[in-house]
Amino acid sequence: MRKKKTAESAKYDLGCGPNKIAPEWIGVDVRKFPGVDKVWDLRKRWPIKDESADELHSSHFLEHLEPMDRIHFVNEAYRVLRPGCQIRIIVPHWASARAYGDLTHKWPPVSEMWVNYLNKAWRAANAPHNDFYTCDFDSAGGHSMHPDLNARNAEFQQYAMRWFKEACSDSIIILSKR
Repeated sequence: MRKKKTAESAKYDLGCGPNKIAPEWIGVDVRKFPGVDKVWDLRKRWPIKDESADELHSSHFLEHLEPMDRIHFVNEAYRVLRPGCQIRIIVPHWASARAYGDLTHKWPPVSEMWVNYLNKAWRAANAPHNDFYTCDFDSAGGHSMHPDLNARNAEFQQYAMRWFKEACSDSIIILSKR
């Protein structure tokens, strides 16, 4: 059940750089760009109270983190989100040059399989050795298609996503705190 919003609740744009999602959001980055409200190193514990955030957003940030820092990131998101609330994560699709063209991106790229590890029941059944994760999210999401494929039918788009490099530009991951 979703908790009621309080005066301390907020929406955070994590790793926003100079492109904060909207003025009413709290922009967070490790550098003081225009639009950044809080300068925090998101690889450390976030100075946000437990279960006080109503919504989190992170666009084109997670791929810059080392794998263990990505795990820390989702664990912290889980800690600060209210039950039933969400984080939206946008990363370059793993089969897009956007994923590996920027040499500041860390390996491996984020793939669709990763979201399974963010669900406690799935980890217990399929990866019981992996106790780094403390989060428990339900997931949804999709992809932004290459503009040349937007007018094509859904069947062709599905085929292209599976077989064609560059069919998808970004992966959009929606995680809901259980």
